[in-house]
Amino acid sequence: MQKYRCIPCGYIYDPEVGDPDGGIAPGTAFEDIPEDWVCPVCGVSKDMFEPEE
Repeated sequence: MQKYRCIPCGYIYDPEVGDPDGGIAPGTAFEDIPEDWVCPVCGVSKDMFEPEE
């Protein structure tokens, strides 16, 4: 699964890990995260992420 990087802070969302503290279970694709989810490090919205190369 594709990883995504937060443009402002560099946090990497890894679908294999998810964001348990944010209520996102491991194995959740970035596309399946709710639109109101925010970066757990800097708090920006999901639209501030880009695919990680």
